[in-house]
Amino acid sequence: MIRISTIFIAICMVLVAASLGLVLYSVAGISGTESAIVALTALTFLILYNAVSMRLRDRSDVGGQITDLSRGTADLARQVAEFGRRLAAVEGRIASSNSTNSDRIQSVIGEINELGGLVRQLATTVSAHEDLLAGNAPVPAPAPVARLEPEATIDLVEAFEERPAAPPPLPAAPPRAAPPAIQTQTARPVQATNGRNQTQMLATLRNAIDENRIDIFLQPMVTLPQRKVRFYEAVTRVRDERDQLIAAEEFISLAEASGLIGRIDNMVMLRCVQVLRRLMVRNKDVGVFCNVAASTLGNSTTFAQCLDFLEANRALAPSLVLEFKQSTFRNLGPAETENLAALAQRGFRFSIDHVTDLRIEPRELADRGVRFIKVPASLLLDPRQASTSDIHPSDLSDLLGRFGIDLIAERIEGERAVVDLLDYDVRFGQGFLFAPPRPLRPDGASATGGASPNQAQDIQGPNGSASPSQGTTSGTTSAAAPLQRTTGNAALARRI
Repeated sequence: MIRISTIFIAICMVLVAASLGLVLYSVAGISGTESAIVALTALTFLILYNAVSMRLRDRSDVGGQITDLSRGTADLARQVAEFGRRLAAVEGRIASSNSTNSDRIQSVIGEINELGGLVRQLATTVSAHEDLLAGNAPVPAPAPVARLEPEATIDLVEAFEERPAAPPPLPAAPPRAAPPAIQTQTARPVQATNGRNQTQMLATLRNAIDENRIDIFLQPMVTLPQRKVRFYEAVTRVRDERDQLIAAEEFISLAEASGLIGRIDNMVMLRCVQVLRRLMVRNKDVGVFCNVAASTLGNSTTFAQCLDFLEANRALAPSLVLEFKQSTFRNLGPAETENLAALAQRGFRFSIDHVTDLRIEPRELADRGVRFIKVPASLLLDPRQASTSDIHPSDLSDLLGRFGIDLIAERIEGERAVVDLLDYDVRFGQGFLFAPPRPLRPDGASATGGASPNQAQDIQGPNGSASPSQGTTSGTTSAAAPLQRTTGNAALARRI
């Protein structure tokens, strides 16, 4: 846009030229044409002069601006150089700090490796000492009992109480003479159970359900190698009219055939939730494994009741793990698959036990919501599994971990097995080596999360501190390990 000063100068030049022509025409007597030519010539001269003067003035202004710009550019370059110098200094400090931290981390890793080696040496030494003690001990003879009768329930407290009563006959009797005496006194529930026919057992089972004589035992699962209690497995036991325990292996098949397993699972699930609420008052990181039968998962009526109950306790889903057999997952039908997906949608996690082989598809199991797999330690350490399975047992933990599944080694009965399992990177362990299943007091089982600790205790005292077996998922156990380690390694397990 043309400035007002430029318009004013143009008007003035026109007036000056016209005035000059008018003066020449009127005073000098020059003709009008000549006066006009002189006036135009003067106007042209004035225009040229103004243009040249303006160009010179603009050039000086532009020169000043260029000078200022070059000065600013020089300042900017100086500041950039300063920032570059400071950035280089910071990078040097970061590099030196990283190298220092790396050295420190390497030193810490070295110390941790040394500690791990020391722990393994200690475990090996303890195992060797235990072997020596076991070799030098007098002939106790409970170990053959466990191998002869793997399904028998063994009351460790009664065994300890009866052994001092008859020590003289043990050395003189043959090795197989002592076990029947122990079985007669410690495995009375099993013998009484075997003495009943199916009709009597079914009647006993119905009465136990109606009279609320379904008990649960808790066996801890510990972290390896720290042996810190992380989970508990709820094991089902039935008490008959004489308060004798009936192991789950004795009534599960009959309960499934008669349709009573759904009621048993509902009662056990209720007690698991009650116990879990009480445990979480003391420790928020604890979890409880609750066994669920395949028939319960496939029965629409029974499953609907379980689903309603679990929906009401959905807040406990991260800590309540539902456990199924490996055969159940391999024989899922459309109804079971749909019910399993309904539980997974509500946030409940699953575990697999009764594993008979290592042909496992971790991706498929993870998609179904499985987060734990319990494998017997003997199966993991069996060298024949390396040829019969798709993956070596030592790599199984890493393979499952890639899909968010934790491997739990169960039925651990010796320190040597723990040392071997540490080489397999197994994170959790369960077995009589750490602690046997322990029964809940009747009032403890009915306590809620808000109950006072003075009202009831979860675990019974000396009269009930031993459990018949590993539970519905661990039927075969050894009696020798708890007898030898009740005051040793079993004391490492935390009480609830």
